[in-house]
Amino acid sequence: MTSQQVIAPPCAPPGSPGDVTPTSGVIHVNSRHTSGFTVIGNHLAQHSELSLLAIGLAVHIQSLPEGASVGIKTLTARFPESEMRIAAALRELEAAGYLRRIRVRLRDGRVRTRTESHNRPHATTPLPPAPYAPPRPVPATPPPLPPALRPVRKPEPGPKPPAPSARPVSLPHARTAALLLADLRRHTPALTLSGADIAALVPEVAAWLERDADPDTIRRALSTDLPAPLAHPARLLRHRLRALLPPPLPDPADLVRQRPAPTVVPLQNCDDCNRAFRAPEPGRCRDCRTGGHEHG
Repeated sequence: MTSQQVIAPPCAPPGSPGDVTPTSGVIHVNSRHTSGFTVIGNHLAQHSELSLLAIGLAVHIQSLPEGASVGIKTLTARFPESEMRIAAALRELEAAGYLRRIRVRLRDGRVRTRTESHNRPHATTPLPPAPYAPPRPVPATPPPLPPALRPVRKPEPGPKPPAPSARPVSLPHARTAALLLADLRRHTPALTLSGADIAALVPEVAAWLERDADPDTIRRALSTDLPAPLAHPARLLRHRLRALLPPPLPDPADLVRQRPAPTVVPLQNCDDCNRAFRAPEPGRCRDCRTGGHEHG
């Protein structure tokens, strides 16, 4: 008698009645960490507005020991992303409250940047007193002066006049300028601007448009010969827009008025043949001077 042949795979064993394992999606297989781990809150790991690069960079920074360097150059050497992308991710973390950079002046006068990494957004940590700035003693309260020696208070100045408003920009020029600035990143990714930067630069671009500058001319002036790396694109564009602003085109009527009048050479009668010819002074015509014809 021959052995029985199996022609179909065995069925998966049925799950237990209390099994809550999902049928699709991620399944976590967790092992307990006893050393070398960092606790990350879900408010960071599942942040709805931060980019994936910013979330990963925040996790990396929170895992570093105290005093580790987190400058852009250091992070660029550690990860394959460019300086521009890492700088943008750091700005995201600052805006979300996970990163804080403070300028500190050292004893010798040099200024250094201290970076604080917060494991909760908008967390505040009291700063320790600087080692070179001991707390000042509180002076004793002096006795009050007699009324005759008290200083006379000057009247408070009136309200300051309102600051002059920015130069008005026509709506067509403002729309063209905003579209031109927003479109720069399509041609040059290094010139990616925020909405606030575009709004601040619209009057500068509108000044070029009011002087009949072509949008392609403006785009070439802003995107040609860029420095690398470009850390502050908005500052560079503001400098170029102001430094390279062309002068207004002259009025065509002014060009016509400045054009010299044509010089009219008067007619003269030849002293020999009495033939009319043009010359500044009386005399003989060219034929009489060269012997081109004979006189009767």
